[in-house]
Amino acid sequence: MSEKSVTELENLILEIEHRIEDLETASSQDNVNRITEIEYLKERKERLQIKLYSQLTPYDVVKIARHPLRPLSADYINLIAEDFVELHGDRCFGDDKAIICGLGKIGQERLLIIGQQKGKSTKERIACNFGMPNPEGYRKALQKMMLAEKFHLPIVTLIDTPGANPDIGAEERGQAHAIAENIYEMSRLKTPIINIVIGEGGSGGALGIGIGDKFSILEYAYYSVISPEGCAAILWKNSENASEAAKSLQLTAKDLLKLGIVDEIIPEPLGAAHKDPKTMAHILKSHIIKYLEELKGIPIIKLVENRYNRYRMIGKYLEG
Repeated sequence: MSEKSVTELENLILEIEHRIEDLETASSQDNVNRITEIEYLKERKERLQIKLYSQLTPYDVVKIARHPLRPLSADYINLIAEDFVELHGDRCFGDDKAIICGLGKIGQERLLIIGQQKGKSTKERIACNFGMPNPEGYRKALQKMMLAEKFHLPIVTLIDTPGANPDIGAEERGQAHAIAENIYEMSRLKTPIINIVIGEGGSGGALGIGIGDKFSILEYAYYSVISPEGCAAILWKNSENASEAAKSLQLTAKDLLKLGIVDEIIPEPLGAAHKDPKTMAHILKSHIIKYLEELKGIPIIKLVENRYNRYRMIGKYLEG
């Protein structure tokens, strides 16, 4: 779908939503006609949303994953976790707000939850470095994961980052080493690990908390070795070809499932997660509970062996 037609449909859907809101708040004596018009508009809105979301290009999916109203890790934690207690600091440099770590309860299971956080307001986004974690964030996550292993607690990670912070300060503090160490240690942690991409899954920034036994992705999230803009800048020396790059990168949930990189696509409500965060949280919670039940029945030694074999299989191909 062209960018123009996507925008036109989105604007039309927005106009219908505003009209529905006006009708619902209006005080009118002719309630029968008002209710009839509201029902008609809701049906029309649903038809347009189905049309819009059935014709998305890979780059449209990237834009949805970056939507400013899309639920963040903190939103999901607040909606699905009980008795959540956040844990701070890496015992070395500081507390990175781009990664949230804490103990909580989902369903009947106590667990460690780790999520990458972008922030919502300008102030929050700056504090969270726009969701780009520093090495202290990855070290914080690893320390808490080792704590979970010690107390036999499963781990759930919510991935949502454009990538790890690439600035000089982060590199001087050992960014590459921190991510590499996390990948190494997560591959052998003796506790169940569930990874879910809820928005952006950018390169090493996602991998730093993205090694586990179950790897799922939300329907309109993406997971890629590089951003479409970054890929276009390398191949075409500009970002105008980002849409073409997104197609070549095969970064959508459907592409990733077909390639065997993700285990399952978690469906989103009609209009994507930002249209109905509570429903999306309920869907996410039910999938996490399902994964926890599946992994509980596997002996730890077998679990770690399966995890190792899973990642050895990614990227295998036959020549000729």
